[in-house]
Amino acid sequence: MQPKLVPLAECPCARTVETVGEWWSILILRDALQGFTRFDEFQRSLGIAPNMLARRLKHLTESGLFERRLYQPRPQRYEYVLTAKGRDFFPVIAAMVAFGNRHLAPEGAALVLAERETARPIEPIMVDAASLRPVTPETVTVVAGPRASPGMRQRLATIATMRAAAPSHRAGCEKVGTGFSH
Repeated sequence: MQPKLVPLAECPCARTVETVGEWWSILILRDALQGFTRFDEFQRSLGIAPNMLARRLKHLTESGLFERRLYQPRPQRYEYVLTAKGRDFFPVIAAMVAFGNRHLAPEGAALVLAERETARPIEPIMVDAASLRPVTPETVTVVAGPRASPGMRQRLATIATMRAAAPSHRAGCEKVGTGFSH
């Protein structure tokens, strides 16, 4: 995906999808966050074709999510180590696990997130760092940031106007409307 419209191109959601939204990229990051670093580990775990894995690792490295490090000089072998930017993707993976377990596993969860020390299952939630209050569609919205273009400001104003003018039969929809939709 190459965003063509300025408001879409500057949207953090669109930028993230551009970088990691492809199926294999997310699964590679999932495995890396569990400790995988080597090409053969990713390939064995995912069953991905070597050429596809090489392309995805190259893209993720160029995007700053991995650092490629030589671990064996002859023959040359590299590992892919998560950068701070790559490790920052963990909450996305945790949210995907929670969502999948809650909504896509009618037969029950095949894996759950758990505390490392105790193995006690946990239920992840997103909270505001300052107040520690849960971040939900009912408690947050999006507003223009300091670098928002005029197009982005217009888009957000349109969303705000739509929300304010929403007829009462759309009241239930307002609760889920966060301004994140495109």
